[in-house]
Amino acid sequence: MTVSLFLSFESKAKKQPKLSATDRAGAVALVRGLPGVLEGRVYTPSPKGSKDPYLDDGAPPVLVVQLELENIAALEVLCTLTSALRHFANPYYFPSLAGTTGRHQAFAPRRYPVPEEQDEDETTNWCSYLVEYEGPAEDWNQWMTHYVGHHPFIMAKFPEIVTIEISSPLGFVTSLPYDVSTSIQRNKVVFESVAKLNAALVSPVRHEMRADFKKFPPYKGGNTHFAMDTRLVLPAESDDIVILA
Repeated sequence: MTVSLFLSFESKAKKQPKLSATDRAGAVALVRGLPGVLEGRVYTPSPKGSKDPYLDDGAPPVLVVQLELENIAALEVLCTLTSALRHFANPYYFPSLAGTTGRHQAFAPRRYPVPEEQDEDETTNWCSYLVEYEGPAEDWNQWMTHYVGHHPFIMAKFPEIVTIEISSPLGFVTSLPYDVSTSIQRNKVVFESVAKLNAALVSPVRHEMRADFKKFPPYKGGNTHFAMDTRLVLPAESDDIVILA
């Protein structure tokens, strides 16, 4: 089973910062050179946003990075004081992240089949609907058992969905200069474009999802849903890796 590390950079400013094209390219380059990463994803807000009939969760994160690794040991290597991931907090390297707050959390991802699998490569610019549940749940096992026993099979009914992923939190050791989140779950559904995401959100399936949400076992805290442009990042060849000091 692989593991995932999520890093999220957010702002409470009235005027939300926007990740520059240069900093987005820098994020891709940084992720590409990280040791042990099987694949990464760089998420930035979809300019048009989502049109969910039930939700308006405010400003999305300025940047989210997801890193997939073989195991927890490889993940914790990336969470040391000397990891290049610390550079996201340095305005010299990422000036458009200045003033944002970073947080991170490790997860065990579950992936579910979709009716029509789609190929993804580094030229693909899909739209992910990133969802996060803060918690805590009154009984986490009961809550998660209900969720994975119902929700992904409803998600699979969304028209033209290309990915379903539901992730549970993992304990991990970190020295990165970011807050450690304690969310009880992350998940994402992915579409080829924000237009196709929005078509799914006004389909009857979205109402079925909402009906199932009302049956969830008790939990506290909120949940957020953000439409994010998604860039797959594959590891560099060894000769191409640039180490940031």
